[in-house]
Amino acid sequence: MHPAEPIFKGDAAMSAKYKHFRLETDRDGLVWVTMDKQGASTNTFSKDVMEELSALIDDLVAMKPRAMILRSGKDSGFIAGADVEEFKAARSVDDALAIVRRGWDTFNKLAAVPFPTVALVRGFAMGGGLEVTLACKYRIAVDEPATRFALPEVMLGILPGWGGVMRLPRLVGPTAALDIMLTGKTVDARKAKRIGLVDAAVPPRVMENAARMMALEAPPQKKLPLKERMMAGPLKGMVANMARKQVAKRARPEHYPAPYAILDLWQKYDGDPFAPPAGSAASMATLASHPTTANLIRVFALQERLKSLGKESDFTAKHVHVIGAGVMGGDIATVCAMRGLTVTLQDQNAERLAPAVKRAHDLVRKRVKDKYRARDTMDRLIPDVAGDGIRRADVIIEAIFENLEVKQNLFAEVEAKAKPTAILATNTSSLKLADISKKMKDPARLVGIHFFNPVPQMMLVEIVKGDATRPELAKDAAAFVRQIDKLPLPVKDAPGFLVNRVLGPYMANAFRLIDEGIAPETLDKAAEQFGMPMGPIALADTVGLDICAAAGKSLAGADAKPPACLVKRLEANKLGKKSGEGFYRYEKGKAVKGQAGPVTDDLIERLIAPYLAEARKTVDEKIVADAELADGGLIFGTGFAPFRGGPMHYLAERGRA
Repeated sequence: MHPAEPIFKGDAAMSAKYKHFRLETDRDGLVWVTMDKQGASTNTFSKDVMEELSALIDDLVAMKPRAMILRSGKDSGFIAGADVEEFKAARSVDDALAIVRRGWDTFNKLAAVPFPTVALVRGFAMGGGLEVTLACKYRIAVDEPATRFALPEVMLGILPGWGGVMRLPRLVGPTAALDIMLTGKTVDARKAKRIGLVDAAVPPRVMENAARMMALEAPPQKKLPLKERMMAGPLKGMVANMARKQVAKRARPEHYPAPYAILDLWQKYDGDPFAPPAGSAASMATLASHPTTANLIRVFALQERLKSLGKESDFTAKHVHVIGAGVMGGDIATVCAMRGLTVTLQDQNAERLAPAVKRAHDLVRKRVKDKYRARDTMDRLIPDVAGDGIRRADVIIEAIFENLEVKQNLFAEVEAKAKPTAILATNTSSLKLADISKKMKDPARLVGIHFFNPVPQMMLVEIVKGDATRPELAKDAAAFVRQIDKLPLPVKDAPGFLVNRVLGPYMANAFRLIDEGIAPETLDKAAEQFGMPMGPIALADTVGLDICAAAGKSLAGADAKPPACLVKRLEANKLGKKSGEGFYRYEKGKAVKGQAGPVTDDLIERLIAPYLAEARKTVDEKIVADAELADGGLIFGTGFAPFRGGPMHYLAERGRA
């Protein structure tokens, strides 16, 4: 880049009026606009930032530069989008609409400037962060793992109201655009280039030069392929209807109206959020006033709180050692390797390690599209029969079968070999840390890091602090969990902790209802109508009926009589999905179900009541610190209907009603 000099040289008053943006010009007459939100570690579009951007655009138009390049001054990424705190603080629908209007008008103004505009994106560009790039004429992405694009508004119960619904389908076509908008999933730099979201994906060393050349050359913008133009034109109605059918398979319109509103807004109003009439399902006012929106914004806040619990320590791991190469241990090892850590995976012999390595290959091939990054990931996952990695590891996780004596002996051996600073963690789901640590010289070194199956999909990880566990160690464990991009939840060392404690009575109740003669299909349908992502019987089959029986015995006591329907299947070795049959029969991994019976409100209440009652008890008994953490843990750990805001919130709302 040429040596930069202030664009407003000699006009200190104009330069000083911008708090959140820095402006420079190079010898080619290109204006470099660096967004660096004052007093924040992350760029977001709050009211004052948006108003300042609008004024800045007016000033640039008056200055008539050759081109403008927008970039971030934050190490954390490009722009995280709208300031969610302002949505939470909105006291009326009019307040929410004012936020939408500010962004819509400002980005339309940016899109209309008479000179080339380039967005140089390094790191995340989420929501409004992606929408501002869509308002630019060109986009350059820095090809790094941290560079991600997404429109996650649907996950907050709203829609991309700053031009995303209008501009994204025009740029990449309806197929890719609807996939991004309706799921909220992220797109990396290389995929962004492949689908046409960005004009180039370049390494960091040439990013400024790539942006400059794009601004100077200002090439003609590419046209969509004929197929995508047809889908955005004459076939638009058919595409929208097909998408609605796909959405309906995973989200009911009465529970989650936002994806249906996105489709309506694109199909009928070309993405203009102010075009739908009052009362329309696509209206921003309708969405803003829907209870789901407030609850999903609440869920977002709960997620952010869980993330913050991993920031109470500056612990950083480089090497993780996992003992036990079963499904759980192997997947924990693979997830750590995918997050850039060196991992040694230990089991009794190579034959036990081989299936875990094969599963790791399959998962990495599916998740890491770049073959070189996939190769590097697998190079970081090292089979270790001898357990040599124990001496070098920063985190040691035991993930073997639930046998108290074996775990006791194992930790006595591990403690003697491990570095004094290493985290010693058990993945136990049913045994007390005080019992596991009895043969350790220093029981204060043991902490629980309890993952859930399937590890790659489940975001929540319980951090179990025993009576003897050093408080600092629990904070270090939470920091490690955030390092591998999971959500840490501190819990008390009590049977079942939070998630299994609440699921136990819920599952046992479902089994008893089957014993009463209610079909498994009917119970699963009742749970799904309440808003659960999966019914209790399908969940039991997925987890494994043998594991459900063991967990139930641990929670209810050895003398408790197990449900007859469960005993019958265990005796026939019908263990669920893994054996090909449980309550359902499985063909090619999919359940073969019969017809569900009618679902009444009374049945839904009977099914869900033990879950809600147990959730309340966990708060009363301080298994978690407060009701908010219980809600967050049970949403991200059990899938409790997010649109209801969490079980404790649901109980409170129901009580008020």
